[in-house]
Amino acid sequence: MFNSLSTVLDQKKSKAKYPEARIIVLDDSFNTFKHVANCLLTIIPHMSEKRAWELTIKIDKTGSAEVWRGNLEQAELYHEQLFSKGLTMAPIEKT
Repeated sequence: MFNSLSTVLDQKKSKAKYPEARIIVLDDSFNTFKHVANCLLTIIPHMSEKRAWELTIKIDKTGSAEVWRGNLEQAELYHEQLFSKGLTMAPIEKT
């Protein structure tokens, strides 16, 4: 017989096993607004055009913006893809 209690995950173990991370894009003097927004739109899942532009403006005005937060493995992929498109990236921040 199946014991449903055995399927309950320990939250602390889950977090330790699957660390989260933040992706932060930095302002620079060579990428255009359009390029940054297009990169965010095409690389970050579920990114809307409106949100991509809001983040691009925030990057310009404040010097940086968190553009994604989630699983470390996915963060590494998105970070590399954004970097390969020429965006100026902060190191991945583990949370």
